[in-house]
Amino acid sequence: MRHRSIPGARGRVRPITLLGDRVLRTPCAEVTGFGPELARLVEDMYATMYAARGVGLAANQVGEAVRVFVYDCPDDEDVRHRGHVVNPRLVAADGLVLRGPEGCLSLPGLEAGTERYDRAVVEGSTADGEPVRVEGTGWFARCLQHECDHLEGGLYVDRLSGLRRRRVMRQASRAPWSR
Repeated sequence: MRHRSIPGARGRVRPITLLGDRVLRTPCAEVTGFGPELARLVEDMYATMYAARGVGLAANQVGEAVRVFVYDCPDDEDVRHRGHVVNPRLVAADGLVLRGPEGCLSLPGLEAGTERYDRAVVEGSTADGEPVRVEGTGWFARCLQHECDHLEGGLYVDRLSGLRRRRVMRQASRAPWSR
């Protein structure tokens, strides 16, 4: 029964919402019920993230407009960070601002150099209602900021401007998954 302790092992893979779906642009609601439905959502989100080979996934990316995200992401020292946060608050984003490659499961196959802080701190709770504080640096800090943006109705393309933004949006309009 060892496989049951792996997040997502009992979850089902859900369809990922794509650029153009309104749920991605809607700020998500606070979670108020910490029961079996929330636990099932978290399991499904892990299963979906792993199936899509992502490092993070917000609930609105599977069509649920609630404040939850999951992650399994390394930092710049290749230390693996895995977990989930319910009702996350980005309480700190500081340090150096670095431009690095960023993609999104809701814009499959696209990527752009996006500026993010190299340190982030998120506070919230687990699916069991226990308080949690997650600190990240480097690539993992980028992931935490990216997922918090999703829950506010934002996408990484919103942080782009000029040629970078036009290029990604043009690629998105021509992508086979585009609406």
